[in-house]
Amino acid sequence: MFFTGKGGVGKTSLSAAAAIAMADAGQRVLLVSTDPASNLDEMLGAPLSNQPVAVPGVPRLSVLNIDPEAAAEAYRGRVLAQMPAGTPDAERDTVREQLSGACTTEIAAFDEFAALLAGHGRTDAGEWDRVVFDTAPTGHTLRLLSLPKLWSGFLAGNDRGASCLGPHSGLKMQESRFNAALSALSDPATTTVVLVTRPDPRPMHEAARTAEELRALGLANQRLVINAVFHASRADDPVARAIEALGREALATLPVALADLPRDEVPLRPFDTVGLPALRALLGRGPEPASAPAEPGVSLSAEPLAHLADALAAMGHGLIMVMGKGGVGKTTIAAALAVGLVQRGHSVHLTTTDPAAHVAEILAGGLDGLKVGRIDPKVETQAYIDKIMRTRGKDLDEQGRALLLEDLQSPCTEEVAVFHAFSRVVNEARSAFVVLDTAPTGHSLLLMDATGAYHRQATRHTGPGVKNVVTPLMRLQDASLTRVIIVTLPEVTPVSQAAALQDDLRRANIEPWAWVINKSVAASGTSDPLLQARLAGERRQVARIAGGLARRTFVLPWLPEPPVGVEALETLVGPKPDPSTN
Repeated sequence: MFFTGKGGVGKTSLSAAAAIAMADAGQRVLLVSTDPASNLDEMLGAPLSNQPVAVPGVPRLSVLNIDPEAAAEAYRGRVLAQMPAGTPDAERDTVREQLSGACTTEIAAFDEFAALLAGHGRTDAGEWDRVVFDTAPTGHTLRLLSLPKLWSGFLAGNDRGASCLGPHSGLKMQESRFNAALSALSDPATTTVVLVTRPDPRPMHEAARTAEELRALGLANQRLVINAVFHASRADDPVARAIEALGREALATLPVALADLPRDEVPLRPFDTVGLPALRALLGRGPEPASAPAEPGVSLSAEPLAHLADALAAMGHGLIMVMGKGGVGKTTIAAALAVGLVQRGHSVHLTTTDPAAHVAEILAGGLDGLKVGRIDPKVETQAYIDKIMRTRGKDLDEQGRALLLEDLQSPCTEEVAVFHAFSRVVNEARSAFVVLDTAPTGHSLLLMDATGAYHRQATRHTGPGVKNVVTPLMRLQDASLTRVIIVTLPEVTPVSQAAALQDDLRRANIEPWAWVINKSVAASGTSDPLLQARLAGERRQVARIAGGLARRTFVLPWLPEPPVGVEALETLVGPKPDPSTN
């Protein structure tokens, strides 16, 4: 069972709750996270590992995390072990270097995923009745689920191998495993895709697109879950009435691709879905857990988004990277900041690395001084292939060009092409404003890994007489050029993942400049009992942020109408500055 959908819709909570329910019913269940930024350990109270770990309090349930870095190291070890005894150290070092990039990290993580599919739920720890996948947000998941078909096709026509896979000797093993994975995915008796959404048009339309793309990949056995359905209990609360009305309207206009699917609805719950009692209560299989009070005496000094736009405009130029968990509103915040910078007299390039790419939908129109772009993986890959064929392939004979082109058809090429496009965007910020709406956390961290790998390679191969080498990573580390804005919701999972993202960035010597708390119920003024109950959880998360997580904090209240369009975005960042006051 694959739980997939737009970030923030509740995939992790629902997949964990479903896995617990099946284990409670007597089945042996393995819950697998394919999200590099997973927080299943926090939800279940069990450590994450690339081997199954038993979940305390749930007999027959184990959890496993496909950790890309651990998978990559294990993959390198397996490839090196296949090399003949007596292979010179220099040759082994060459192979290890070939296997050190972000491309190999993706292949290794996919290899672990394919092994689970090919084994139909068998691992070294035993055999399972059910394997439940908690996937990364949609764009990353579509890439993952398309890889069995891509790699099977690539290997079928490749008799020499690719450096990111290692020596040719291991290719037949890989080809067999990838074909078995493809067969398992496309078998409706084996695989079910659970499309998770909320009663909101944007995640619903993304779920519909996902449904169609997965059908094209052969995954036709699908089910729809609509999470967090809300019913107002007070007629005099405009915020609660607006939330209910938006949900009701979204359900009434369900996209055609979803309308005929088997459907479940899960009501909005008043508690955080962390811990076994809460996860059992989420699907109505246990009593609601008692809520813990917020820490007393901790207050948050948060400013409106207009003040953030003012502070960024004072830079004059630079890269504004908006990062965070899927579904927290990164695209809205990025678009609002770009509009705010244009309001303040600057030219801005607003672009995105997110495969889902919703920037144009949020803007819903143009604005003088604002250029909108997208790092489109397919477009960038073709441009990269064309460039390599024009340069490296220029002096090759017909057979050599054919072999080079064959190598460039590898799925790895996409990762390299996207990194090159990202590098161009980083360089552009040296003389202008670039606002970058990043992909959800896990996908962005893989891109950051590619940036780090390139930095290590560039500095390692720089000769002693070469000076002033500046890599994209060095520009990201330059606080005078790059400002990283972390966006979160005032909920336990987004705040935990924002804190983990901040730790990852700091390990790369990149210091986040500010946090934005989006969709604050406290700032909306609601009096609805259920929303008030959720407000207690919000206060706990605000206390965490105020306790030292963020150096600067800005807040945006929950809005009855989603801020779509340039005019709506302008209201988020304040009125246009009066030139006479400058």
